[in-house]
Amino acid sequence: MIELFAADTPNGKKISIMLEEINFEYKVTKVNLLEKEQFNPEFRKISPFSKIPVVVDHSNNKEAIFESGAILIYLGEKSNKFYENEDRLKINQWLMAQMGYVGPIIGQHHQFHHYNPGKSKFGEDRYFKITKSIYKDLDERLGQSKFLAGEKYSIADIATWPWIARHEWHDIGLKNYKNLTRWYTEIADREAVFKGYSFMDKEAKIPLP
Repeated sequence: MIELFAADTPNGKKISIMLEEINFEYKVTKVNLLEKEQFNPEFRKISPFSKIPVVVDHSNNKEAIFESGAILIYLGEKSNKFYENEDRLKINQWLMAQMGYVGPIIGQHHQFHHYNPGKSKFGEDRYFKITKSIYKDLDERLGQSKFLAGEKYSIADIATWPWIARHEWHDIGLKNYKNLTRWYTEIADREAVFKGYSFMDKEAKIPLP
């Protein structure tokens, strides 16, 4: 059984969606970020940077894995799903692009544009511009292949999709990007994605494009 320590964020949703996709038994232990539970000494034992998500695999000597990309790789290898051997080079590239670029940049866009508007025109303009460029680049890629790493749905898509699922916060206009919209809606229609999206709020609805 997998224990998922998470909050209701894009990074948390990556792992709940993956767990639903591979149909692993799991339980969720909520980490209240507003109450700063991520800094509790017990949590820092399994998450040295005080970040969510973390999983503990109780079927594997209570092995703890932190960093969402590493968790997706672990679960992909453990389940032998969505991490095909022959596609791993491309999957790893698109997964690392999400971890190192897409997520951090869009996360900063959330901070300046959604949470703290009016506090820094430079920050708002900078991260809006780069996030818009990310939409364009993803749209271009998805005009060349069905999914990010090729023709098969993979952990690279599972990692990236929850960030685009906050498109209403971005004020960029997902509908303006037909390939990205096609990809987004196709993934949103997956039953496991619906279940994983609402892993902490059963009433949560996936935003339409």
